[in-house]
Amino acid sequence: MLYHILYPLHSALSFLNLFRYITFRAAMAAITAFVVSLVLGPLVIRILKRLKVGEHIKKGDSLRLDDLHRSKQNTPTMGGVLILFSIFLSTFLWADVFNRHIQVVVFVMFWLGITGFLDDYLKLKRKSKGLAASTKFMSQAVLGLLLGIFLLIVNKYNVGLDLPFLKDTVFDLDGFYVLFVILVIAGTANAVNLTDGLDGLAIGSVVMVALAFGVLSYVSGNVKLSEYLLVPYIPGTGELTVFCAALFGAGLGFLWFNCYPASIFMGDVGSLALGGVLGTVALLIRKELLLVIVGGIFVMEALSVILQVLSFRFFKRRIFKIAPIHHHFQFLNWPENKVIVRFWIVAGLLAMFTIVTLKIR
Repeated sequence: MLYHILYPLHSALSFLNLFRYITFRAAMAAITAFVVSLVLGPLVIRILKRLKVGEHIKKGDSLRLDDLHRSKQNTPTMGGVLILFSIFLSTFLWADVFNRHIQVVVFVMFWLGITGFLDDYLKLKRKSKGLAASTKFMSQAVLGLLLGIFLLIVNKYNVGLDLPFLKDTVFDLDGFYVLFVILVIAGTANAVNLTDGLDGLAIGSVVMVALAFGVLSYVSGNVKLSEYLLVPYIPGTGELTVFCAALFGAGLGFLWFNCYPASIFMGDVGSLALGGVLGTVALLIRKELLLVIVGGIFVMEALSVILQVLSFRFFKRRIFKIAPIHHHFQFLNWPENKVIVRFWIVAGLLAMFTIVTLKIR
């Protein structure tokens, strides 16, 4: 919004010309989101404690896991509301709010945020297992359907997968595009949700992905850079750099309180929304396949659960001591903070490699 208010005055006050530059507004968005998270964090924690919105650790799935996480009992959860508010406020201030890509990611963020909020609310206040898995998937599927139709209309039915490492090579999805969008939204949302099992693990990995996608968005929305790096130029997607920067800043601010030992957890309201919105950014800039690389941690977490279930169902044997895989390493007697930091290191390396793929063509 500041872009629309202040930039038109640049002819009178030359320094306001700064608002023209996406890089400046992205940096300010990151700083704003971080400060908002940092300032409001203690207040949100106090409110959640007063409302007795605390994590229930004893879920009965594993007595050993319950014992390992006993100290987390009653830690305030649903802290994702802090992340989403910080992202929204920062995006509203620094991004072009009339940009359709910005409007799409904000819409997706709130849709999945509400889904996650209802799931958390039912778990914590009604003492239930939350929304049924079918209900959550239906919410994600409807969102994916709407987003897929929107992208088909915007792209005039010219949609396809940009293949990494290959220049001018696109795989046409034809009539399967909408189904693909649904799978991306549901897959990313649930993968981040599965990763959110240790203090700071999910949000630390999310900020790495947000940073990489910020760079990719800037390149995709810049005529000269996209032409030089041989990637599809998509008008308007450069503005997503501001959104990704806001996500990055809000994530770091939340990590201040969520790092080991955590004072607050994000809950499904945060994990579903953040995962889904990362998938949406990938779809908008047509870098869907890079999700597998940049979100390697999330892919590994989701695959560990899928493989564990399939192996036990068909062979009555477990591949891992427990799934998701971050708990497997705990059962190997790795201290929790060691598991978290090592996963962060891998996430950071994958983010850097994803950016490097722009030159590997």
